[in-house]
Amino acid sequence: MHPLHMAFTIGLAPLDPDDWIEVDDRLEYYLAEKDRLLLEIPDRVFAEEPQTRASQQEILDRLADQLGRRFPNTHACDGKRMTVNGSRQVDLRSGEAPLRLASRLVQEDLVIMRRSDAGWRLAAASLCFPPSWSLREKFGKPLHEIHAPVPGFGPGTRNAALIGRIFDNLKVEQPVQRLNWGIYANADLYQPDRSAEHGVPGPGGAASHYFRIERQTLRKMPVSGDILFTIRIHLDPLEALRSRPEAIGPFVDQLQGLDDAELAYKGLAGRRAELIDALAEFASA
Repeated sequence: MHPLHMAFTIGLAPLDPDDWIEVDDRLEYYLAEKDRLLLEIPDRVFAEEPQTRASQQEILDRLADQLGRRFPNTHACDGKRMTVNGSRQVDLRSGEAPLRLASRLVQEDLVIMRRSDAGWRLAAASLCFPPSWSLREKFGKPLHEIHAPVPGFGPGTRNAALIGRIFDNLKVEQPVQRLNWGIYANADLYQPDRSAEHGVPGPGGAASHYFRIERQTLRKMPVSGDILFTIRIHLDPLEALRSRPEAIGPFVDQLQGLDDAELAYKGLAGRRAELIDALAEFASA
């Protein structure tokens, strides 16, 4: 199900483990783009601490099992390789980093967070579709440093402490999810910086911008104790809101509630009124 109708809810929600991974009709496009990025800029979209290989394998095994059971029409596994969409072959015993292999099976990006004395740190990741952050800059850092640019979530803040407690208390049997959103000037999936996230023009030019929703999940692995953070990108023209008027009111309400720092972080400083005007035009149409 497209998450647009619930994109403006706040906070974590329990997740049915059967719904951990999403597959839709753009699967091949996402996987082909991952293949391109992993070939052309591998050091920018994949990183690992060597001691995470066992954890990576645990994730690959769990993911391959779930995909075969949950999505038999798109994923078939014979124990050695997985066939995706009938023709794409992924050798699960190729010797490639297991997290890279796992990432090549799904539309989600996959990030391993590991507990250390400094808190939960980013220990491995296959991040082909970053939502305005660079893996090179965040790799190895703890949560409070990763979130430092986010208003209200920097080191020493109440929100930083709250996120740490959420990670500490996450149960193996109960994964969770949340949604985030942004507005971008183009439809590129690979967005390692904020240059394309700069609000929208007036109502007449909104069609050239894209609404990007991140479906994020957290799932604790039973053997390693690591937490897998997944990021699934849904990308639609901003004008898709014309066909989903039920989402416009909640979107406007959330925009009205953003303070100056939050508007600046989302690239909407000085543009809130223009965006609300565009949404009003969508609603009236």
